[in-house]
Amino acid sequence: MKALLAVLAGDGIGGEVTAEAVRTLERVAARFGHTFEFQTALLGGAAIDAVGEPLPAATLALARRADAILLGAVGGPKWPADAKVRPEQGLLQLRKSLGLFANLRPVVPHPAVLDASPIKAELLHGVDIMVVRELTGGIYFGDKSRTATEAVDVCRYTVEEIERVVRLAARLALGRRRKLCSIDKANVLETSRLWRSVVERIMPGEFPDVQVEHMLVDAAAMHLIRRPRDFDVIVTENMFGDILTDEASMLAGSLGILPSASLGAGERGGLFEPIHGSAPDIAGRGIANPYAAILSAAMLLRYSLRLENEANAVEAAVSRAIDSGALPADIVAAGARPGVAARAAQRAGVTTRAAGDAVLAGL
Repeated sequence: MKALLAVLAGDGIGGEVTAEAVRTLERVAARFGHTFEFQTALLGGAAIDAVGEPLPAATLALARRADAILLGAVGGPKWPADAKVRPEQGLLQLRKSLGLFANLRPVVPHPAVLDASPIKAELLHGVDIMVVRELTGGIYFGDKSRTATEAVDVCRYTVEEIERVVRLAARLALGRRRKLCSIDKANVLETSRLWRSVVERIMPGEFPDVQVEHMLVDAAAMHLIRRPRDFDVIVTENMFGDILTDEASMLAGSLGILPSASLGAGERGGLFEPIHGSAPDIAGRGIANPYAAILSAAMLLRYSLRLENEANAVEAAVSRAIDSGALPADIVAAGARPGVAARAAQRAGVTTRAAGDAVLAGL
């Protein structure tokens, strides 16, 4: 296979972790006989500093041409929250421009690092959750206004926006345990009442083999911690998904090992990024955890390039690297299974490059 891959490192540690993901993809191409062309472009704060806008036209043009996009992270305190132009605006514009309406965040705690989670280890065995967050509608993209005495953010959803993300989530559930939990706030919000009515109309007729559960978002926040094993695929709107996926990340112990995929209606052009931020406090020190970026590359192989065997190989290599004790400092500091922690302690937390080397060795 030949593929053009856009690499948008972004800000902070983005360049460091995407470099290891690119090295992994290069090894995959060599091992499996593919040709991947990598082209880089600016996004976020780096783009603001260079050209004055967070999503330059050249970056968007590359993203439209590419078969898939690998993203690092955007933002940081260098660009104030009250500034007219913010790095995050570039990412939001990119998602909207490319029609990337569904954000997939898998949460599968690795057995070797269960002790890194603040949740009791016995609750985490067997947890395998796929959260599907609607990404281009809702309150983040609604009309906004502000005066000296009032601020307004409008939450708006259309039937079409709900239908497409629910169908995508349901198809994922068919390939898993066939359970779909739709999360809303239908006891209060009209958008949630519409959301629930669409789910109730689509699922019985189009996906009769998928078991559907409706859950209010506040209850979901509790049950994600209380009984995480019960969840299979979760689908929810933009803001709820943003909050719940950060909560769910704590099941895995560290943001540094959780990837994500943002997908649209087509088979190509998805955007793949670690869910962690730009971590400017450790940028340039060579200690950032690259596993989430590398696992995002695995999702790129699976969902945009349809290379399932290659995706499985990368995921297995990351698992071997963790089992071998190649743990970056964020996981070592949080704690890990005793045997693995002992091996990791001998290395005092591996560098970003060394973690990437461990994955290449696993491949």
